[in-house]
Amino acid sequence: MVSDFYELLGVSRSASEDEIKRAYRQLARELHPDTNPDKAAEERFKEVTLAYETLRDPERRRRYDMFGPEGLRGTGAGPGPGGAGAAGDPFGFGDIFEAFFGGSPFGGGAGGGFGGRGGHPRGADAEVRVTIDFEEAVFGAQHEVAVRLPLTCATCSGSGARAGTTPTTCSQCRGAGEIRRVRQSLLGQMVTSTPCPQCGGTGEEIASPCPDCRGDGRRTEERSLLIEIPAGVDDGATLRLSGRGAAGPRGGPAGDLYVHLNVRQHARFVRQGYDLVHELHVAMTQAALGAHIPFQTLDGDEDLVVPAGTQTGRVFRLRGRGVPHVDGRGRGDLLVQLVVDTPTGLTSGQEELLRQVAAERGEEIAPVEGGLFSKIRSAFK
Repeated sequence: MVSDFYELLGVSRSASEDEIKRAYRQLARELHPDTNPDKAAEERFKEVTLAYETLRDPERRRRYDMFGPEGLRGTGAGPGPGGAGAAGDPFGFGDIFEAFFGGSPFGGGAGGGFGGRGGHPRGADAEVRVTIDFEEAVFGAQHEVAVRLPLTCATCSGSGARAGTTPTTCSQCRGAGEIRRVRQSLLGQMVTSTPCPQCGGTGEEIASPCPDCRGDGRRTEERSLLIEIPAGVDDGATLRLSGRGAAGPRGGPAGDLYVHLNVRQHARFVRQGYDLVHELHVAMTQAALGAHIPFQTLDGDEDLVVPAGTQTGRVFRLRGRGVPHVDGRGRGDLLVQLVVDTPTGLTSGQEELLRQVAAERGEEIAPVEGGLFSKIRSAFK
């Protein structure tokens, strides 16, 4: 089973709602049990239906983009009350019906009947890239971003009409937003529909456009957004902010804003999943005799106890001092890997002490530089 819903539907992660719906309709025609009796096709039909039901809902899609399939727990994903079915279509059959017959049995839309296209189009999705600090990614933060987007025109409040006037019903499609044509085929009469060329599918005409937005209902401006970065996000993560993208023309719904996160590296810690890793250098005497070492974590200071005889490579695990899980269930650990440093630049007194230790332990070491054996060895070179 393909775990990535976007891959399952064959769309990109930035796909619009219309692109997702088109991809689902095409797959539904191919895989529906009524047209494809193959058992594998039936299973795949269930998978693509679940993917579509998740991605068509802005809130569930946001949780899926942030947390993956784990984020869908408890969201009511699936058909039925509280699931993907929209109001008036409680079992999610509308899009399956439309995939085969070109309309919805539940009606809706400005055109009524079988799902006319009338209505203001949705605004485009937008993307922005934000660089955050390591600690912001670990603990979460509020971050301000500047984006330049088409926004609702303040002069006409998005209607596109000059003050004192209002849009009128399109004279060509009579507000349906589409032109339907009946043609004869081998299967009988077929009804096709296309967006109305007069009104562009909105079902409205503007006789006197707003002078500031020229009838579009939008003006491109720069605005500042305060976004909420959840704790535990990693470098490369993408946040989807529903309805924070470009405003739709003439009051249409806004698209979504995708925030791509870049996380700065930390000076001391390396992230491995939800764990943090640090390489701690200790003196040979501390490793041999043991020590209490103050160790600074992201949460504050800890007393790291190094037992006597600790060797290079030993790992100390500080539980719960790593990165919080994005689903809110616990935290990773902090792994401290010890490296025992060999002393250099010894004074003559320090060297003599170490030689005494080596002699008592019966360990063979290099002779003293400049001694009798050193001079004899040099004479034969």
